[in-house]
Amino acid sequence: MIRLARWGRTEWGPLYVTVHGALAERRLRAIPMTIGAVCLTAVLQFVQNQSWGFQFVQNIGSVRAEEPLWLALLRTPLSLFVPALDLPVWGALVQILVVFGIAEICLGWWRTLVVAYVATLAGTLCARVAIALGPHHPLGLPGSDAQVVDTGPSAAVVGLALFLGWRYRAYITAGVVVGAMVVEVLLKENLAGKEHLAAIAAVLVVCAMSALRHRRHRCHRRPVTGRVSSSSGLPPIQS
Repeated sequence: MIRLARWGRTEWGPLYVTVHGALAERRLRAIPMTIGAVCLTAVLQFVQNQSWGFQFVQNIGSVRAEEPLWLALLRTPLSLFVPALDLPVWGALVQILVVFGIAEICLGWWRTLVVAYVATLAGTLCARVAIALGPHHPLGLPGSDAQVVDTGPSAAVVGLALFLGWRYRAYITAGVVVGAMVVEVLLKENLAGKEHLAAIAAVLVVCAMSALRHRRHRCHRRPVTGRVSSSSGLPPIQS
């Protein structure tokens, strides 16, 4: 038990301290974007379940691979908050509240939205590629999936969970997220599973770019020590 607690502190300690401190000090004022996202998702769920509102929500926030690319790109930002019709809405609301909330505290609201959008956009583009490859390709999907609505908030949630795990060195948690998505595809090869894997791939690229940027920043800030060439006429730099 002690060993398990020690592992938990190592894995989630920095993340817990950051989130707990922000919520203790500011409570829900620490996550205004997340609260807005939860409310928007709930409103869209209510509207799309009304006879008068279903088509409206489809027109502004539902993305299918059969649609023109420009229209899909136009709808993609709002599609983050349109819950799937075949899944309970409370699941989407809890996912957004927990994962978006933690990300907003740890990353800031605009970085959270950027990572979420990158993950969702990757899934949207992957669907088109997979359908073009066809059902006989290992990465392909049948043409009928072109009429299936994209994943909604789930790809964004997966992407944010992976990015948070990498940023706060909760590598086991990040590995579990990736493993769960791989198992999902192996057990049920469908559009949502392929989009989740595309979201993971896109966020891994974001992680690599972020790591490279921080490495360059540290190199630029590193103090210079040693002697300056005598030809410069300047005194040596003291360490």
